[in-house]
Amino acid sequence: MQLSVVIPVFNEAKLIASTLAKTSNWLEKKFTSFEIIVVDDASTDGTLEIVKKIPDIKVLVNLTNHGKGYTVAKGMRAAQGDLVLFMDADNATTIVELDKLLPYTKKYPIIIASRALAQSKVHQYQHWLKVSLGNLGNTLIRLVLNLSIRDTQCGFKLFNRSAIKVFDKLTINRWGFDFELLFIAKLYNIAVKEVAVDWADSEQVSKVTPASYIKTLLHVFKVRINHLLNKYK
Repeated sequence: MQLSVVIPVFNEAKLIASTLAKTSNWLEKKFTSFEIIVVDDASTDGTLEIVKKIPDIKVLVNLTNHGKGYTVAKGMRAAQGDLVLFMDADNATTIVELDKLLPYTKKYPIIIASRALAQSKVHQYQHWLKVSLGNLGNTLIRLVLNLSIRDTQCGFKLFNRSAIKVFDKLTINRWGFDFELLFIAKLYNIAVKEVAVDWADSEQVSKVTPASYIKTLLHVFKVRINHLLNKYK
């Protein structure tokens, strides 16, 4: 199989049908073989019922809410594609942006979308506090984890099969999993390419609260401590 697309969902009833339709329609024009895997993280708004009614979608279910990191990792391990993409259910980075990542797959095992490069186009609707906390977080991640990546948190990342192993080393189940997996990739000398994309914040109420940002920033230090304790060996 050429490509697997993993979409984690939690209470995405308003958007998930549209996202899946747009994603599937585009993939049908680009790939001869692909699969879409939706992993539901114990939604309570009818998301799972909507997804189950859509044909040709593989559905995995968490019986209790575990967090985005756990949910993405579950889908990535189940994927059968030679290339595996995970993307957000709110379609902030649409599947069309995959065209910008694909040219790098022969050289880089991991290619990630970025909102922070000069060529990135961000249609921003986020509250100024979230933008400020996000910028602070990116700076802290680069300093504490010694990562040169400008945007670790964009929810649109492409992996070849050899790089899926980084998910087996994850210890963070929630928002901090993005920078943890990139840190693990660096430890294992897995090359990462950051690519500018178009990104538009969803008008749906964000599940990432200011408190979530603070907890995620604390996870930066957890990753560093894990490394000192050799937990990623």
